[in-house]
Amino acid sequence: MNGVLGIAGYVLREALSRKFILAFLVGITLVLLTLTLSLRIEVLDGALAATRLFGQSLGHSIRAVDMALRPIYMATAFLVFYGGILFGLVACSDFAPSLLSPGRIEHLLALPVRRWQVLVGTFVGVMTLAVGGAAYGAGGLWLILGVKTGYWTVGPLIAALLAGVAYAAVYAVMLTCATLVRSAALCAAAGGVFLVLGVIAGFRRSIAPVLEEGVSRTGFELLTLFLPRLSSLANASASIAASIPLEQHSLGAVLAGVGLFGMGVLALGLWHFERKDY
Repeated sequence: MNGVLGIAGYVLREALSRKFILAFLVGITLVLLTLTLSLRIEVLDGALAATRLFGQSLGHSIRAVDMALRPIYMATAFLVFYGGILFGLVACSDFAPSLLSPGRIEHLLALPVRRWQVLVGTFVGVMTLAVGGAAYGAGGLWLILGVKTGYWTVGPLIAALLAGVAYAAVYAVMLTCATLVRSAALCAAAGGVFLVLGVIAGFRRSIAPVLEEGVSRTGFELLTLFLPRLSSLANASASIAASIPLEQHSLGAVLAGVGLFGMGVLALGLWHFERKDY
């Protein structure tokens, strides 16, 4: 466990030293500060009476606070989900290839660190960064709207955690790809392709009837059957953020699929890494 935490800490220190990631965090902070100073919300007896942004009215119709904030929370959930994953594809694509680069990996393996600890530690470090960033953005908006409206819900925070689960599966693919080819570009590409396929898998029931019956439809159904439904998880996170009821057992099945796929791909990467000669 000490080896895993040591590698994870190394990844976090390297992430903090990068100006790109720091600039991203500063950007989120500035957006939250701007929203805090410019947004004016009038709430009367639990109903939203008026909203002003930069002094401009956004509507005067009186609505319940939870109903009025639903579009904002849903938009935030989608932004954190897809925007966070896309940012992670770019910002975290070279962590594993860098650790596995010639010279550095030999040095790591000479230390009292096992091979599986190198990969698991990298995974833990990147996921700590990803979940922390998602929670920071979603939590900041949750705090701002909660203070201004008096309406508090844990939905946005849960949605941020679900985005972290989705990114865990995506990064498992990227990390496994790094054990095959030590290229940041190819790792990012592998994660991007998996993201697109995961979005398509969520709409497999709608897309399948459009394809011609036969080999094309059967092949599509077989391919998407084993892929996690990332778009379904994104929709679920948006519904939770907006306090919209979900279909019974739908979230559990989607989470199980995403989690099992991610663990399976990570196990495959560990198996290959243990047998690789350095």
